[in-house]
Amino acid sequence: MSPLGIFRRKKKPTVHDPNAPHLFGDFSLHELINRGGTAEIWTATDQDGKTFALRRLLGNGTVDKESRKQFLHGCKVLEEIHGHQFIIGYHGHGKIDGVDYTLLERVEGSNLKHRITKSDPILGEFVGNILIDMAVALEHLHEKGYIHLDFKPENVLVTNSGDIRLVDFDLAQPRPKKPKKMPSNAGTPAYMAPEQIRHEPLDERADIFSFGVTAYELLTFRKPFSGETAEAVLRKQLDEKHTVPPPRQFNEDIPIAVERIILKCMERDPENRYPNTHVLVAQLQQALYVN
Repeated sequence: MSPLGIFRRKKKPTVHDPNAPHLFGDFSLHELINRGGTAEIWTATDQDGKTFALRRLLGNGTVDKESRKQFLHGCKVLEEIHGHQFIIGYHGHGKIDGVDYTLLERVEGSNLKHRITKSDPILGEFVGNILIDMAVALEHLHEKGYIHLDFKPENVLVTNSGDIRLVDFDLAQPRPKKPKKMPSNAGTPAYMAPEQIRHEPLDERADIFSFGVTAYELLTFRKPFSGETAEAVLRKQLDEKHTVPPPRQFNEDIPIAVERIILKCMERDPENRYPNTHVLVAQLQQALYVN
């Protein structure tokens, strides 16, 4: 070896940036929209230049069986219920290089959680529409024979013109004719009904409770059950003696009729909530003077 050989620069190994634009089969992935525990969503274009949101499983197809099962279940549910103006558009699902994906409508906007966090003025401008449209989206889902079981601000997209899209049906289950114990009590605890937290029999009224928590947060920019730890929040959700502060205590602009609707949705006993989303939608429309 030449004495100068030891000074030759070694070629650095290529490090793949998971957030960089790249090809995925026939799709060009341009921008990472969101990444969760098991899946990520990209802005994508096909070979014809059409734009979509592409959701795919993480781990190059090596995710655990339960996560893949949930992902494919969500695809199946969406395939059955799509075609409604407040449900995310569905364009098919499949597998590329061993990785499962689903092709969705690309919505220009961000989820309700993000907009609440930054106190987005668009929420004040369209708050009545958002309240009613979220309830109508749930009503459509229930009419199609499913309950969501993970209704929360993060799963409601809000467009820049104030329209909404309900997303993420991985945990959805067939709507039972009478309360039924579900296969699991998976979901997001801060938005779950007490019967869902306890893994007790439930029906669509569990979604109505979650709607009430979401509506409360939308109108007050705070959660109805507060606590320094997740356990403290759950204790308040389950404690019959704990009274939820009326939302008008934090926002006097809320109509009294709307406050009553939200508090009724959050009744701990499902028998005291609205019996179904048809009644909830009608009550909201009446309270907000929508015919």
